[in-house]
Amino acid sequence: MAAHRRPRQRALNGNTARTAVTIALAGAATATGFDGSGQAAPQLTPQQIKARVDRLYQEAEVATERYDGAKEKADAAAKRLKSLGDEAARRQDRLNSARDALGSIAAAQYREGGIDPSVRLMLSDDPRRYLQGAEFAERAGVRQTAAVADVREQLREIEQLRGAARIELSSLRSRQAELRRQKKTITGKLDEARRLLSRLSSQQRAALGDGSDSQRSSRSATAPRDALGAPGSVAAPSSRAAAAVAYAYQKLGSPYVWGATGPDAFDCSGLAQAAYRAAGISLPRTTYAQIDAGRRVSRSDLRPGDLVFFYSGISHVGIYVGNGRMIHAPNPSAPVRLAPIDLMPFAGATRVA
Repeated sequence: MAAHRRPRQRALNGNTARTAVTIALAGAATATGFDGSGQAAPQLTPQQIKARVDRLYQEAEVATERYDGAKEKADAAAKRLKSLGDEAARRQDRLNSARDALGSIAAAQYREGGIDPSVRLMLSDDPRRYLQGAEFAERAGVRQTAAVADVREQLREIEQLRGAARIELSSLRSRQAELRRQKKTITGKLDEARRLLSRLSSQQRAALGDGSDSQRSSRSATAPRDALGAPGSVAAPSSRAAAAVAYAYQKLGSPYVWGATGPDAFDCSGLAQAAYRAAGISLPRTTYAQIDAGRRVSRSDLRPGDLVFFYSGISHVGIYVGNGRMIHAPNPSAPVRLAPIDLMPFAGATRVA
């Protein structure tokens, strides 16, 4: 019977190897959609790039407001933690003083030897004087009992403070983790927006401006008169609202920096907060909270100084200055500027002052 032999595998020579690689690449190209017909990633038009960049900026702003909120809570937790630490230190000092007092009482008793009072009375040369001393010792015993109780109370309070500090520390770490997550989201969105914008020439980027009437960032000295009641305009409802508008005009041209609250750079809610802080009014940090910081007003009833909010998620805010315009901090590619309020989807307005 003839022996069965396994067919010998032939080594791939140069031509065969090249053919195999070509076939493999062709298969991979077909599987991924590159069928040789030149179907690379579609080229985006400048308008499509602008639409994507605008969406990325809006998503980054949502994350920025979340970052601002988390930072506000982290700062508050850090402040409470420091206060708890200071209070614990004060209580520890009091505890140390109470322990020192107990130590003095214990040392005195040790020196006296703890002799039975009846024996001391029999051995005393002056029983009356001894009885007076015994009465004093009894009062000292009462003071000792009170000192022990005070030490125990101090220990209990310090342990409570430490427990509260542990809770605050846990809260702080959670907020810090949230800050890191939101920061990563923001930087990712902004980096992608920069990559898209880098495909455009400077002329294309200029042509795709946001259409506002404020590409001029000049700090005109007469501009705030709109808020104060220039002819043909509606006056601000209060001197504080007018002061907030005046501050916003002074900041035209300032750069947008996410998380910034001035005085030289701002994000959108940071500008609103800084403007009203200059007017003597404390606003919350985020757009979500700012919209509830005053009385809601309709779009038809807007007056200078009102805060105007945009998008369904209330993720952007501007300061209304009259004549259908606002001052806002748009995004990293545009400084603080004037813009029409119909530039973005209107979500509501609040009158703070």
